[in-house]
Amino acid sequence: MAQQILVIGLGQFGMSLAAALTNKGAEVLAVDTRKNLVEEASSFVTEAVVMNAADETELAKLEPGKRDVAVCAIGEDSKESSIICTALLRQMGTPCVIARANNPMHQRILQLVGAHQIVNPEQEFGKRLANRLVYSHLIADMPLGDGLHLSEISVKKDMVGKSLIELALPKKFGIMVVAIRRGTPSSVFQPNPSEPLQENDNLVLVSKEEAIKRLMEVK
Repeated sequence: MAQQILVIGLGQFGMSLAAALTNKGAEVLAVDTRKNLVEEASSFVTEAVVMNAADETELAKLEPGKRDVAVCAIGEDSKESSIICTALLRQMGTPCVIARANNPMHQRILQLVGAHQIVNPEQEFGKRLANRLVYSHLIADMPLGDGLHLSEISVKKDMVGKSLIELALPKKFGIMVVAIRRGTPSSVFQPNPSEPLQENDNLVLVSKEEAIKRLMEVK
């Protein structure tokens, strides 16, 4: 059964999220006060509604407690509405409430009103882009929570021809290699610890963020 996800706020982040969730098979109910954005989202989401989600009576009509997840993606132009909406979603029994924060104070308030998870898209993108600019071998980086990151790196020259046993990444850096991406078109497979790495391999890693930094800085 497809996940039922409520996305409130159809700015650039909310619209992109609603589209991506739809493409992944979720049933998305998209909400915004702006009719033009709701009409745009209605072309691809399951349902789109013009509504002020900070109004308790209006929000209750959407029965958020019956949704699997609700994302409050209201932008920086209405922090008060985002806080009220997040609090109401919790009060209405929504199983998982994810709220967008725009700055540290906003984040603290969202935590106080009960958001299960808080995201700051601009901040997270900035960090990932900075890492990719500083570390040329880093292809992708995504936080998993509790300080862990899922990263993809291209194999460094000094790794080519060596096996994962020889590299001893868990022992030296606290890094686990969970998959290898190889070839064009690429295939992803579980690594054989004794197989030598090839020049154009990419390694998919799970580690603490500082561990990747240490690995990238090794000459």
